[in-house]
Amino acid sequence: MAEKSDKSNKLRARLPRGLADRGPAEIAATRRMIETIRQVYELYGFEPVETPDIEYTDALGKFLPDQDRPNEGVFSFQDDDEQWLSLRYDLTAPLARYVAENFDTLAKPYRSYRFGWVFRNEKPGPGRFRQFMQFDADTVGSASPAADAEICMMAADTMEALGIPRGEYVVKVNNRKVLDGVLETIGLGGEANTGRRLTVLRAIDKLDRLGVAGVRQLLGEGRKDESGDFTKGAKLDAASIETVLGVIGPGKNTSDTSAIGQEGRTELDRISELISAADYSDRVRIDPTVVRGLEYYTGPVFEVELLLETKDEKGNPVRFGSVGGGGRYDGLVSRFRGEPVPATGFSIGVSRLQAALTLIDKLDRKPEPGPVVVTVFDQGRLADYQKMVATLRAAGIRAELYLGAGKFGPQMKYADKRNAPCVVIQGPDEKQKGEVQIKDLIVGAELAKLEKGREEHLKKQAEAQFAVAEDKLVEAVRKVLARHGQGEA
Repeated sequence: MAEKSDKSNKLRARLPRGLADRGPAEIAATRRMIETIRQVYELYGFEPVETPDIEYTDALGKFLPDQDRPNEGVFSFQDDDEQWLSLRYDLTAPLARYVAENFDTLAKPYRSYRFGWVFRNEKPGPGRFRQFMQFDADTVGSASPAADAEICMMAADTMEALGIPRGEYVVKVNNRKVLDGVLETIGLGGEANTGRRLTVLRAIDKLDRLGVAGVRQLLGEGRKDESGDFTKGAKLDAASIETVLGVIGPGKNTSDTSAIGQEGRTELDRISELISAADYSDRVRIDPTVVRGLEYYTGPVFEVELLLETKDEKGNPVRFGSVGGGGRYDGLVSRFRGEPVPATGFSIGVSRLQAALTLIDKLDRKPEPGPVVVTVFDQGRLADYQKMVATLRAAGIRAELYLGAGKFGPQMKYADKRNAPCVVIQGPDEKQKGEVQIKDLIVGAELAKLEKGREEHLKKQAEAQFAVAEDKLVEAVRKVLARHGQGEA
């Protein structure tokens, strides 16, 4: 007698924290969303490019929070030649490597878009994932403020193409140089203060989420969050904290007279003029609270914020805030080239924006229609059924043969779960007559809700299942698909 398996050794199926599985409905919604974004980006003349998920760690650069190991903030590992490799944490750093490596063959300014998964080795939490999708567009090789203004206008057009009405979103623009000027005045200029300067910028970047009180703590000694975790602050003195807070609110103090600060304001004025000339002033505005948390930004920075409020599944109010951002990063490509290479770009957080669009019913989450299912009435006639499937596929119709072991009832349940529009049936009687039965599952579901004997019920009954000659199979299935507004594969 065979020994019973030891169930105590059974592997537990579990998903790592900060990651999510996705089903057909969500994937289909993402596809539709990506296609809409792609159309807008191509309308502006951007072309596609792809880079791999994995890059050399030094190529990505240390622009995320970094302590004493290469993989702080990113997922990294050593190759067999002891080179450090990392999963990309955004799509911009890999683009910089690509442009530098192909610099002489690319038309410049180089305008490209790309989308894909990025990875962050950070503490996961509500709305914070270790893997998420971004969709970027960048112009490399132009220092003109017109390139920055165009990125902002394209971001606005993308929001409206996705169904977000004007007035329910805003593209906010600021300039890192303005903030750098303020930091110079409080003694945080120069290379020696890069770390503290970045801590200050990241603190300001959390204003929308933590409010002034939370930012004040992060500018000082630090802040303990709800979980008890403590984030070290920038350790500014009281006067310096007030100086920084004084420049990050609308209508706040802008008296900084440093050269870098004035240069930043001049650039913002030029962007504002271009935005106004293109009639985008109601959608794009200057906002001194915008910082962006990544270290590589060197000039104008942008952020798209959703202004609408809604409620989650539990009825709690939800405000989405930022769903995309970007800015000018004139030093990123230069790291590889040893010469100035200006660049500016924008990234949409696809995962975050998709969640927002779903909650406000702007994104269809219905699963894609499933394939036509050819049922198996007789296992001895699998070749006949397979021929039917091949005939449908040759005509461009999605179709599959039922490959399970169940009888007719389980096959119908399977077709329902697959969201099949119809099934094809051929038992011995149909075979003898040279026919097949077409069962319309969508009409069948409607039929179950109607009162029997009524005229509409009788009409639906005739549509729900009917016989056709075997050589009319494709024509009959196409008729069913057209009835429900479904095209072919």
